[in-house]
Amino acid sequence: MPDPSMTTSNVRLVAIPRLAAGGRWRVEAMRSLSEPQLLWFTRGQGRITIAGMTRGYGPNNAIFIPAGTMHGFEVGQHVFGTAVFFGRDTALTLPQKVQHLRIRENSAQVELNLILDSIGREQAGDKPAHDRAAQHYLGLLSVWLERQIASHPPEDLPHPESARKLAARYTQLLERDFRSGNGVADYAAALGVTPTHLSRVCRTTTGRSAKAILSDRVLFEARRMLAETRLPVQEVAQALGFTSAAYFTRAFQHHTGKTPSDFRRSGQDEQGPGPASKPGPAVALRPGLARAPVAPIAGRFR
Repeated sequence: MPDPSMTTSNVRLVAIPRLAAGGRWRVEAMRSLSEPQLLWFTRGQGRITIAGMTRGYGPNNAIFIPAGTMHGFEVGQHVFGTAVFFGRDTALTLPQKVQHLRIRENSAQVELNLILDSIGREQAGDKPAHDRAAQHYLGLLSVWLERQIASHPPEDLPHPESARKLAARYTQLLERDFRSGNGVADYAAALGVTPTHLSRVCRTTTGRSAKAILSDRVLFEARRMLAETRLPVQEVAQALGFTSAAYFTRAFQHHTGKTPSDFRRSGQDEQGPGPASKPGPAVALRPGLARAPVAPIAGRFR
């Protein structure tokens, strides 16, 4: 009898452009997943922020992101590749830390493409033992990752280790508590630093303030809950720590150009500039990727 933990039914291969099919916010906003994933970029370039640090990516970059790790990345019209989602209870041997591999050897690139093609073919097929065959290919993917990590020495990172560690601790704490209604000052106190120092470090490692990262994470969850559930707006607001549905509506509209109800009906933000309900200083929703000036959410992110 096959081991249920070895099934491939929870493993999904998705073309990277399709990840943004419901709106670019689904990939560009800060969020985490409950399962590990591998991003294999074959064309295009952009920036990716993982655990409070932003770096560039390009063709033939393999990026492994463990479950529960806050991240977001730019996905332009020329970006192509495959995302592998391993499922929550995978029995595969996978890395425990973030890995950003720049695969320069043609043979390694070809090998990975063949493995991914084989997994997809077996999952889509109906030949005898296709699920078992796909599982063996997944095992080869795990081996490929392990060997590439062993053969690629760690890159020299651009920021001091102390800054990277603080930014990573902030994103971990934020991922755990973003529904609490806490502001940057609360997170800074929990980390034993001042809000000014925390924001300075976040700007150094990501190009964004601590407040902007917090705002981005809460807004992603708001969008997700509005798009994927039927909870009343008031319950969404309460779940995210807002004091009232009216305040949540004003804050949401500041950043998206839509009320929560309008967003729910459309399923995504406008692709072009969105109107702000009242003036305020410009804040980029993603570093270097702002498509329109939007007003900040004040008070909620003190």
